[in-house]
Amino acid sequence: MNAIREDLAEHGIEPRKRLGQSFLEDRNVIRKIAGLARLSGEDTVVEVGAGLGYLTEELEKEAARVVALELDPRLAALLREKFSGHEKVEIVEGDVLKYDFSSTASTGRIKVVGNLPYYISSQILFRLLRFRRSISLMVLMFQKELADRFLAPPGNKDYGIPSVILARYATTTREITVPPACFYPRPEVVSAVLRIAVKEEGEGGAVPEAIDDERAFAATVRAAFARRRKTLANNLRAAGFAADGLERAFGRAGIDGGRRAETLSADEFGRLAGELAAACDVRKILDKWISLW
Repeated sequence: MNAIREDLAEHGIEPRKRLGQSFLEDRNVIRKIAGLARLSGEDTVVEVGAGLGYLTEELEKEAARVVALELDPRLAALLREKFSGHEKVEIVEGDVLKYDFSSTASTGRIKVVGNLPYYISSQILFRLLRFRRSISLMVLMFQKELADRFLAPPGNKDYGIPSVILARYATTTREITVPPACFYPRPEVVSAVLRIAVKEEGEGGAVPEAIDDERAFAATVRAAFARRRKTLANNLRAAGFAADGLERAFGRAGIDGGRRAETLSADEFGRLAGELAAACDVRKILDKWISLW
């Protein structure tokens, strides 16, 4: 369990709190995470936040190609040294929030694995979902409280925008709970590993064809949750949807406008968003509510 500390000391590296650096050092958990990706000799896997390369080593054993992303130039240099001569591993120094995942998926959909920095983990997940046509599977570690929100069902107090967006585009399961003792430095929170299988087009209502439909879905969800104690009709009207258009959309979607957002499933939100796009002029509303996406 001291190998990570020895590696850091050898290279004169101190973990940076502002980057959320907390290195997973439990080899058993590392192997389990790699196993959850179910890699084959044909798979390309992108690792988010490769750190010291311990998970990279496990991914390399099974994958055809590993693209290891690392923002910290000190760690990127360490990785380049460690994997010098490893033809299957490519080290990319850069920001995951700017990385073009479609560029890696030139020969088919890729898999993404990583221990995410908790302070931007939601942003990273939403960015990955934007590239979902290029990604088949994600195995990602989050703070347990955030993982609970992602997995919350309708009617649960934790159910909200992240729950709906993730359910719309993926089938997600909690696989591993990881205590603070498995990390160096130890975080103050418990972690959870989620296996996120991205839905194919047409599967379970996933992946609208048109970008305008996609934007309308995100805008509808965000507007509907703007004030949790208000009804759908009140929230959407306040967001700028015309009353007559709302009435038509609710009727065609088969949804009672007197319900609250937390009672709707992702599929119901999909139907409602589609009908709103047909019944209302959503262009002036999108810019206000699209920041989620």
